[in-house]
Amino acid sequence: MVKQNKSKFVEKEKIKEVTPEEVKSLSEKLRGVPVAFKKTVGGLSLKKKIIFSLIVIALGIGIWQLVTRLQTKKVTYETATATKGTLVVSTAASGTITSGNYTNITTKVSGTVKKVYVSNGDTVKKGQKLADVTLDEYATERQASAWVSYLSAVEAVKDTKTAKVTADLKMWTDRQALLDAETTYNSMVAGAWNPKTNAEYTYNEKAIVTKQFQAAQLTFDSDQTKYNDSDADTANAQANVSSALEDYQENSATIVAPAAGTVSDLALFEGLAVAANSSTSSTTGSTIVSSQTVGKINDPNGQLIATVTMTETDVLNIKANQKVTITLDAYSDMTFTGKVLAVNTSGSVSSSVTSYPVTILLDQVSVPIYPNMAINADIITTSIADAIMVPSTAITTTNGTSNVQIMKNGKPVVTTVEIGTANDTYTVIKSGVSEGDTVVTSTIVASTSTTDDATSLFTGTTTSSSSSKTTTKTSTSSFSGMGGGMPGGL
Repeated sequence: MVKQNKSKFVEKEKIKEVTPEEVKSLSEKLRGVPVAFKKTVGGLSLKKKIIFSLIVIALGIGIWQLVTRLQTKKVTYETATATKGTLVVSTAASGTITSGNYTNITTKVSGTVKKVYVSNGDTVKKGQKLADVTLDEYATERQASAWVSYLSAVEAVKDTKTAKVTADLKMWTDRQALLDAETTYNSMVAGAWNPKTNAEYTYNEKAIVTKQFQAAQLTFDSDQTKYNDSDADTANAQANVSSALEDYQENSATIVAPAAGTVSDLALFEGLAVAANSSTSSTTGSTIVSSQTVGKINDPNGQLIATVTMTETDVLNIKANQKVTITLDAYSDMTFTGKVLAVNTSGSVSSSVTSYPVTILLDQVSVPIYPNMAINADIITTSIADAIMVPSTAITTTNGTSNVQIMKNGKPVVTTVEIGTANDTYTVIKSGVSEGDTVVTSTIVASTSTTDDATSLFTGTTTSSSSSKTTTKTSTSSFSGMGGGMPGGL
């Protein structure tokens, strides 16, 4: 990063000062002007008297202002030092934490808690027993039904594995039939006689041989497809087993840990009456039992997922694996890191505004972070190392030509430069500026006017002294940087 140098260079443009003695002497000499004026214009015509009077008045006013007013101009230059470093361009976005680094302990049972085996803070393994519940009649029926569904799912996996072997055998058998049909067909096309009749093929016999060859080809293709799909069928059946097992565990009288980690927020104790969350389907009228959360298993090595939304302009610069810095309102004094996991380029439209969700994977954190917490993310889109950088306010660009003012011997010297990438604050200089050069970022012009006590040349009266100061600050830049910002700490 480049830190702006607060040093200032000052120049003064000052009109020659007149000493008080010189002012007094000149005033005394000019006091006789009215008397001389009267003598001079005494013999002139009225028209000439008027012209001569106007000339003398204007001359007198000018001399009076000259000798009584001191003008001082002070020019101050605010500067910064060109520094070699890393320029970072980032795109800001906001969103929320969409998944936490913990797994909920859920159950669908209803009854009374019989025994609790763990406490909050205990470390458990996946599948470890956490509590036993004495089920009521309705919960007992659901447990039995869930167990039957689980067994059926296990049997379905075995069936898919058997089907794969059967499909493999049939594929090889039908392949041989295809080869035989192909041999017969090729022989017929070559002009050979029918081996069954020892005569030329008739019209019908040719049609039969051709159709048999086509049917053998289609049969083999079907067998091959079934065999190739058998692994997918097995995977789907195994997924059903996992789902059925999870449903059984949620309906089981024994509540187990869904993952390894540390128990937290466990809300079970012996004698607690547990009621199932149930509702009635509006279409079928059947009772639907949903899971309820009774605790959590925190994974100290787990990673959080966040989702932010990007505009259609910003999303074009976002790619997977780009680094991200993240802040949360809940931890305003901390900065977290992560990377872009995925960019949803399908987008969505709401109120005529198109937005694109971007998924961010956070690195491991040491503090509790929960789903739906608000985040602000800076996605680093460009990073240029070992670059000469100056504040963007030091650059003026006119008709495609960029210039900076470099301080040399206390004076600003305009220098043409070649600029590169920029962010909101700094711009890369490709040529024209060296590391350590002092560049002007803004110019301050201060004007001070002082009127000393003086005697009017014509009235003889005295005017009192007064002063006024006008300061004008001008930034040297007509160049604006690219979007983005420098994340803290880089």
